Amino acid sequence: MNEPYYSFNKYLREKFGERVHRISIDAGFACPNIDGRLSKEGCIYCNNKGFSLFTGKTKDIRSQIEESIKYYRQKSGVNKFLAYFQAFSNTYASPEELKEKYDVIKDFPEIVGLFISTRPDCIDEEKLKIIAQYQKDYLVWIEYGLQSANNSVLEKLNRNHTYEDFLKAVNLTRKYDINIGIHLILGLPWVNHENAIKEAKLLSKLDIQGIKFHLLHIFKETKLHEMHKEGKITLMPEKDYIKLVCDFLEYIPENIVVLRLISSSDPKMLVAPLWMNNKTSIIAAIKEEFARRKTWQGCRVKK
Repeated sequence: MNEPYYSFNKYLREKFGERVHRISIDAGFACPNIDGRLSKEGCIYCNNKGFSLFTGKTKDIRSQIEESIKYYRQKSGVNKFLAYFQAFSNTYASPEELKEKYDVIKDFPEIVGLFISTRPDCIDEEKLKIIAQYQKDYLVWIEYGLQSANNSVLEKLNRNHTYEDFLKAVNLTRKYDINIGIHLILGLPWVNHENAIKEAKLLSKLDIQGIKFHLLHIFKETKLHEMHKEGKITLMPEKDYIKLVCDFLEYIPENIVVLRLISSSDPKMLVAPLWMNNKTSIIAAIKEEFARRKTWQGCRVKK
């Protein structure tokens, strides 16, 4: 049975003919929203310790890659890997430092892709020229943390960038033919269903190649945690999230890769909602909802 959306797994199998596993890397980059250049408070939801295995640890990039390749080979029999520079803002450094850190992947023939997660205000032409050079030997993507296309919502999240900053980054990145993935948070209390669908229609018209969904959730040691304890934040129920993902994807062109349907996290860091770590059952429920509707990704896109 064909999936009702263009999954990341399907995309990678089309590219490489086999399963490919992503390795999350903490390369020691900072973030302008934490180091004081924009803010010292960071985004209200952000605690990178909830996502990356190596965040905050002292292992160098090479050691992280070696350990991950060994682990996933033994666990899953995978032979090809993507290097995913994930923690914090992975273009927030000089072009020379970026090249030095990205170049570590060249010592690992098992690595076939370079994926870089960053903010849209941490990119420029010089950095893109460096990143574009890797396209000769690797599948290259830049993932931009957009989170919302609404500037007032971005302000509430303390993102300290605008939707216009994101559009500028998209246009500049595509100038170098680099694939773009965007991160979007669903379940934000300031975005109702109607506005979420407006965002889907807006984003569907952009020159992007992938979209990654995150459910709004509460990590310990965050501003959002404090707001949740004070009763200022209401989280989306599971059934509503499943419905919204399907509604959203119906307006996203079928050639855009769904990089992730829902995020998961370290249970020691997660406060709520606990159901988000039931990833397998949530993905199954999304497929079931599409089947019930007899719809699919892109079915509402006007040709």
